[in-house]
Amino acid sequence: MNAITQIITQQLSGNASRTIAQRFGISESTANTAIQMAVPLIVAAMARNASQPQEAQNLYQAVSNDHDGSIFDNLLGYLGNPQSANGAGILGHVFGNQQPAIQNNLAQATGMDQGSAGGLLETLAPLVMGSLGQAQQQNGLDASGLSNFLNNQQQEAQANAPDAMSMLSSMLDQNKDGSSMDDLQRMAASFFK
Repeated sequence: MNAITQIITQQLSGNASRTIAQRFGISESTANTAIQMAVPLIVAAMARNASQPQEAQNLYQAVSNDHDGSIFDNLLGYLGNPQSANGAGILGHVFGNQQPAIQNNLAQATGMDQGSAGGLLETLAPLVMGSLGQAQQQNGLDASGLSNFLNNQQQEAQANAPDAMSMLSSMLDQNKDGSSMDDLQRMAASFFK
């Protein structure tokens, strides 16, 4: 598990996890599984985007201007009104036209409906940005440093769950059998090894 996933998972334990589960009408264990799958997915997409210098600069500006990590200061307040942080806008930048397919794959892997999976991603995206804001401040990262940090986070996740991250990065059918369901279930299982 990469550091960003670990930070967010820890922040979302207890009441926060229950709040998310209740919001989407799912069990706490399903919520936790979905969070542990969705955060690395967002990080991988951000790392891919930030590998381009202009995208890295755009991300750096967004983090500098709007995401200093203070979202964690009143986490339950944020979870009570997640629309306040424009998670949909963040996901639009991060996933682009792949967003519907990614939501669908996350929904299938977790047993959530597609709308709830999309809502969860929208809820988590500002938290990932907040984590990046904290890392940027603590480590004095510039745009290039932020890109390298994200790349390291992705590599850490890749080393811990190579099958999962391969699946997350490509969102393609690994074994070319026409179904991503078996791949997604393997991916979910590998996060808990």
